[in-house]
Amino acid sequence: MTKNTHNIRIAVIGGGPAGLMACEALVHQGINVDLYDAMPSLGRKFLMAGKSGLNLTHGEPFADFVGKFGQAQPSLEPALNAFTPTDIQAWASGLSIETFVGSSKRVFPKDFKAAPLLRSWLRKLRANGLTVHARHEWCGWDADGNLVFASPKGHTIVQAERVILALGGASWPKLGSNAHWVPLLNQRGVDITPLKPSNCGFDVDWSDHFIERYEGCPVKNITLQFGGERLSGEFIITKTGIEGGPVYGLSSRLLNTIEDTGTATMGIDLLPDRTGADVQQRIARPRGKKSMSTHLKKALNLTGVKTGLLHECLDKTAFSDQIHLATQIKALPLKLNRPRPIDEAISTSGGVAWYAMDGQFQLKTIPHTYVCGEMMDWDAPTGGYLLSACMATGRWVGAAVANDLSENA
Repeated sequence: MTKNTHNIRIAVIGGGPAGLMACEALVHQGINVDLYDAMPSLGRKFLMAGKSGLNLTHGEPFADFVGKFGQAQPSLEPALNAFTPTDIQAWASGLSIETFVGSSKRVFPKDFKAAPLLRSWLRKLRANGLTVHARHEWCGWDADGNLVFASPKGHTIVQAERVILALGGASWPKLGSNAHWVPLLNQRGVDITPLKPSNCGFDVDWSDHFIERYEGCPVKNITLQFGGERLSGEFIITKTGIEGGPVYGLSSRLLNTIEDTGTATMGIDLLPDRTGADVQQRIARPRGKKSMSTHLKKALNLTGVKTGLLHECLDKTAFSDQIHLATQIKALPLKLNRPRPIDEAISTSGGVAWYAMDGQFQLKTIPHTYVCGEMMDWDAPTGGYLLSACMATGRWVGAAVANDLSENA
């Protein structure tokens, strides 16, 4: 197999939003950059996110925004503060992409599409000094510490002054985020918190009868309750369990409980717009010869999959006790057995440990090598937080490398 050797100044490995933003920070300083990606084209997970509307960031107050990053907030906050949600909207505008803030404070492009933004972004980067090497899979380092890539033309050896790793987590491996970098960094003494699914669905032991009737059905206008947190919206009944926005929002707490105890039981408020007293009063109305299902429909407009969930999660005796039934309608217990596999998750938690990096996200055991994006040990809910942090950390690292080169010129 042939070997090609190249001497370059900056190598960015990974062509997702974090890697592209690192490239942007560098070319903005007049520094030419070589970007390597294993896939035939860049930004594949970014484009996949765009299929559901491309939630770029979140427009809530900044203090609330950074609070969504939990234990990683102190480490991430400098980067997030240097490239805020407001900055992201201005950046998109610079690419001729108009954005708007929805009623939920989520920020979207006006056309809800990712492809126009990505095309404009790449066009601008290439015009300012970015060279893209697609179908180049990073294989680690050779004995001399040079980067090694596998490509259709053979192995390529790259000698770079600075390296930025933006290789993503372990979710959606078919789009490029496969975590093959974990053993490569472990071998160089980099400590990594184990990668786990995040913003994921969960398995439930549904009965065959329930699945036959309700698989694929949305359960709308509900509130999920777990660990003192309440999230409203809707979720979907799947063949294996549940998935959807409020489920993803609770996934971190649910995962921790499943790890500790083997299962997690959350509550579903099937009628969040009604008080418990109102529900109880309506159930207590005389129902005559009507079935309980008909009575619930007449008294509470409770029908379809919501009634199905009641029958699935409660035994028959619960329907003969009006007070108990009212309580269950407001907090129906649903037992979750396990998360869906990591390759089905929207994102992953875990990654390069914070103590393995300095304040510029440079690896302590591998000088002149930096990391950014989902490779790092942070987690966040959906709603624009994931993409914001990927772009902010990429921009932070790109700026750090540019400053380092300037200081050592």
